[in-house]
Amino acid sequence: MRIMGSGLGMPWALAALVGAGLVVQAPDGLLAAWGVTGLLILARLPRWWLHLVLFVVATVVGGSLLLTEDAELPRGLVGQDLRLEGRILSYQQGQPASRLRLAVDHCHSLQPGLADCDTLKRVRLSAYGGPAMAVGERWRLTVRLRPPSGFANPGTFDYRAWLWREGLGATGYVRHSPPAERQAVAPFSLRQSALAFLDRHYPDGLGRRWLAALTLGAAERLNDDDWSLLNASGTTHLVVVSGLHVGLVATCVLWLMRGLARCVTPGRWRMAVWPWVMAGVAASGYAWLAGLEPPAFRALIMTLVGLWVACGRHAPGPWQAWWLAFSLVVLADPLSLWRPGLWLSFLAVAWLILIWQGRSRPQGLKGWAWALVRTQLLLAPLMSAAVIIAFGRLAPGSAIINLLAVPWVSVLMVPLGLLIWVLSGVPPLAHVGWQLFEALAAWLQSGLAEAVAVMPLLVLPDWQRLPVALCLAGIALAWGLPGVTRSMRVAVSLLMVAVSLNLEPPLPAQGSLQLRVYDVGQGQAIELTTDSPSTEIRTGRHPDTDEGRNTLRQDSGDVDGRIQATRLLYDTGPRFSSGFMPLAGLWPPGRTFSRVMVSHGDQDHAGGVPALADHRVGEWLAPRGEAVGHRARPCVAGQRWSSGDIDFRVLWPPDGSLDEWSANDRSCVLLVSLGDKAVLITGDAGREVERRLLPVLPARIDVLVAGHHGSRTSSGEAFVAATNPRQVIISAGRDNRFGHPAPQVVRRFRRQGSCLWNTALDGAVTVTLAPGEETLVSAERQPSWRRGVDGGCHGVESRP
Repeated sequence: MRIMGSGLGMPWALAALVGAGLVVQAPDGLLAAWGVTGLLILARLPRWWLHLVLFVVATVVGGSLLLTEDAELPRGLVGQDLRLEGRILSYQQGQPASRLRLAVDHCHSLQPGLADCDTLKRVRLSAYGGPAMAVGERWRLTVRLRPPSGFANPGTFDYRAWLWREGLGATGYVRHSPPAERQAVAPFSLRQSALAFLDRHYPDGLGRRWLAALTLGAAERLNDDDWSLLNASGTTHLVVVSGLHVGLVATCVLWLMRGLARCVTPGRWRMAVWPWVMAGVAASGYAWLAGLEPPAFRALIMTLVGLWVACGRHAPGPWQAWWLAFSLVVLADPLSLWRPGLWLSFLAVAWLILIWQGRSRPQGLKGWAWALVRTQLLLAPLMSAAVIIAFGRLAPGSAIINLLAVPWVSVLMVPLGLLIWVLSGVPPLAHVGWQLFEALAAWLQSGLAEAVAVMPLLVLPDWQRLPVALCLAGIALAWGLPGVTRSMRVAVSLLMVAVSLNLEPPLPAQGSLQLRVYDVGQGQAIELTTDSPSTEIRTGRHPDTDEGRNTLRQDSGDVDGRIQATRLLYDTGPRFSSGFMPLAGLWPPGRTFSRVMVSHGDQDHAGGVPALADHRVGEWLAPRGEAVGHRARPCVAGQRWSSGDIDFRVLWPPDGSLDEWSANDRSCVLLVSLGDKAVLITGDAGREVERRLLPVLPARIDVLVAGHHGSRTSSGEAFVAATNPRQVIISAGRDNRFGHPAPQVVRRFRRQGSCLWNTALDGAVTVTLAPGEETLVSAERQPSWRRGVDGGCHGVESRP
C-alpha cells in the first residue's frame, strides 16, 4: 500500500515500456548483461529505483522467453516436407480450406541432412480436405511451411506483423501424404464442452453464433458477413470478450453479492470485503472460460484493478490504477504493446476517467440515461480517430449505433445469454430464453444492417488517415476537456469538420511521374500517376473504333471531380484459389483510373480484374483475342497519349492477327517518356519480342519492370545491354515455386550496373521521375542489406 501511495504506478508502466522495447530491439546477450548489471546495482540503488529496475528486468526476461518460444522457421526448410506433432489450438472449418493453429511439440524434416526445426513452437496451417479436427486433439501432420510473410503495400494491413504479434513462427498447408494421424483425443475442456452442447441443442444460425461469441468468447463462430457488418457499424467490441463483458459479469455478481450481504449483515454490509472478492472470482472464471485470449486477459486485469479502486479499501486513485493496470498487462505480455487492442482499450478507459473526473455520480433513471448518452457522444470521436490510425477505417454512424447497441447487448443479450446457461438444466425455461435471445440477435442484426446502409463504412486512403484522425481527436478534446467555453467548442468543431472535408489527395509534383509496383505475390500490378489529365490517344488505325478514328476518348478527373490527374493501372495482380485478390485491398472504393491496361490473360496479371468493379475505369486495353475478364479495346503498337509533357506509347503487339504468338508474347508493352527519362514495362513478353523492340527503344531506360517476373525466358543479353537500365524492378512472389528471378537474369543486370529491386523482398517499390532531376526510389520494406553502399544497390542478388 505504501508503494502505491508513493506514486509508482506511472514509473512502473514506463519501466515496463522500456523493457518491452529492449526485448525487440536489444542485441543477443542482453539477458546476461542485465543479470550482471542487476547484481552491481542492487546494493547501490535506493529502494524506489530498485523497483523500476526489477520491473524492466522482469519485462525483458518474460518477453525474451516469449520470443524464444515463437522462433521462426529456418529458411532452409522452405518448401520441404516436414513432420509435425502437436496440439490443435484453434480450428475453423471452411471451404475450400479449413484453418488451424498448432502448438508444435516436435518437428523434423522427412529429408535427412536439413536444418533442425525443433525451435518452432506455433504455426498456422490450411487443410484442404482431410479428416475433421477438434481443439485440444493431438495430431501428427505432414506439412510444407514458410516463414511468416505478407504483402507490403502502403496503407494496407501488415499480415506479417500480425503473425509476429500472434506468436506464429510459420504458415503453410497440410499434405495428404503421408496422411494425418490423430494421436490423442482432446482432454476435457469446459469451454469446448459448452460449445458442443450448443451444437447439439440449438439450431445453426445467427442466434447460436452470437450466443457462442458473447458468452464463451468464441468469436471464430461468426462468419465473414457477421464481421463485415460489425466492422462497418463500428461494433466489433461488442462480440470480442473484453472489458464490456468481463466488467458486466463482475458488476452483476457484485450487485448480487452486496444484496446478499445486506440481508445477512444489515449493519455492516457496506464494509464487507467478500462481495468484491466474489466479483473478482466471477470475472476471472468468465475470462478463463472465454479462453483468456489477449483481449479477455487485458480486460481481466483492468477489471480486477477497477474493483480494487471501487472498493475504497486502501485503493489507489483512478489514474494510479490506470498506470498500474497498464504496467501489469505489459509485464505479463510484452508483445501486447504491438497489438492495437491494448492502446484502444487503455485510451478508452483514460478518456472515461478524464471526462468523468470531478463529476458527481448520476442519480435516477434520467441521470443515468444522460450519462450514457454523454459518455458515448464524447467517446465516439476519439475512438474513431484511434481506429483510423490503427485500421484505416471509419464507421460514420458508430456514435449513434453504439448508443443503442451497447445497452442492447450489455443489458439484454449478455445477461440473457448467461441466464440460458444457468437454466440449461431446465430445458423448457432455457428454450424460452433461447427464443428471446435469437429474436434479440435478429433485431440487432437488422438494425445494424439498416444503419450501415444509410452510413456505410469508409476505408480511408493512407494520405487522409492522420489528418482526419487529428480532426476527430480535436473535436473530442474540445468537448471533453473541462474549462472550454461552449462557443469555443462549437468553433473548434466547425473548423475541424471544414478541414476534414477539404483535404486534397497528394499528387506527384508538377511535370513528374510516380510509378508504383505493388507487392501482390507471384503476379504484377503497376500504377502510374501524373499530375495532369491525359488529352487524347493517337493511332494510325484502330479496328475497334468507329471508322478507325484517331481520338479514342478524353480522360476524366479523380474520384470527386476536383483533381485532374492521370492514373493508369498496368495489370491487376493474381486471384488466388480462395477468391482473394490483393488488388481488392489497395485502394478504397471509388478510385478513378484513366486507363487499365491488362498485359495478357494469365491469372497472375488479369486475376484482379473483378476487384475493379468498385472503381471507375475510363478505358480498358488488352491484347486482341485475350480473355481478361472485361471487355477491352485491343492495345496495338503505335497507340499514343500524353499527360502534360509525359508521353505514353504502346510498342507491342503489332496490328493484325496474333495467332502465331503465345499468350506471354502477346503482352502489351508500354513505354513512358518524360524529358530525358524513360520507363519500360514489357509484361511477360519473351526474348523474341524483346529483339523486335530494339529498333524503337530509346538509348537508355531509367526504370525497367523486368519481363516475366525475372524469368530466364525474358531479359536476354542483347536486350539488357541495349536498354542499360538504371533501376530494375522485379515483381515476384516470395519463395515462389518458379524460382523467379532466375539467377542468370539477376547476374546479367548486375554486370550491367543496374540497381535491382524485388517486391518479394522489398515490398511495394515506388519510383518518382522528373526531367532533369535524380530518380527517387523507395521501398515499403527496408531489408538490412539495403543499408549498404551505393544506395543499397549492392550486397545481395535479389532472389527470394
